[in-house]
Amino acid sequence: MVKNGVNTNNSKSMVKSILITQPRPDTEKSPYFELAKKYDVALDFHPFIRVEGISAKEFRKQKIEISGYTAVIFTSRNAIDHFFRMCEEMKVSISQDTKYFCITESVALYLQKFILYRKRKVFYGADGTNKSMFDVINKHKENERFLYPCSENQQDNEIVNWLKQNNCGFATPFMYRTISNDVREILGGKSYDIICFFTPSGVKSLLDSFPQFSQNGTRLGAFGNNTSKAIEQAGLTLDIKAPQPQAPSMVAALEQYLSSVIRKK
Repeated sequence: MVKNGVNTNNSKSMVKSILITQPRPDTEKSPYFELAKKYDVALDFHPFIRVEGISAKEFRKQKIEISGYTAVIFTSRNAIDHFFRMCEEMKVSISQDTKYFCITESVALYLQKFILYRKRKVFYGADGTNKSMFDVINKHKENERFLYPCSENQQDNEIVNWLKQNNCGFATPFMYRTISNDVREILGGKSYDIICFFTPSGVKSLLDSFPQFSQNGTRLGAFGNNTSKAIEQAGLTLDIKAPQPQAPSMVAALEQYLSSVIRKK
């Protein structure tokens, strides 16, 4: 239980409850539920942030012409949603020759919601890391101009720095913003052995609700380098990290961790 931002769960061995700081999956076939059943753990889902799209009027102030770019970098489904929303609102036609570079295969597959996937040029990294995505971009970057759509209050500086260092023409348009949810009610009356974060904004949301948060036994998981850095910069301990070569998803990282906890019993 969290009291005044301090978790009172002291056990570091058993794992009986996990909080995923995202909305509950739409289908019961989600691998999260298979994981919960396999390891007999209780899973709760609660989004720590909400995403709000900026208007076309706000976007125009950035003076970025979407049609002037030949490739797009996507690191999340939110970025995909708001990129195509903005294109529709501004009546921008996307060329069939546009290349799409995605952080993971699952993000790449999400493009099927908006484009004829097989007829477009879609690429993604091998293991979900920025480095693997850079390796792919590097093979195709000649004569490309890159758009990297991101949140107004969150962008991956590693990606921006790589584009600069490799002399790529690029722009980082803001198309949405993230807002912290009040999570005091969620964490104030229940203890969790593991809390999993997926964005730096999710970590900020925790600290907005509990400025004096102390782990005191709660293990923290992070998806993405920036999320990991946000946890560490907050003075907290990161126990579970994804993506990794052997754990490309948060589910895979949790599986590895839970199996190791069982072996230690």
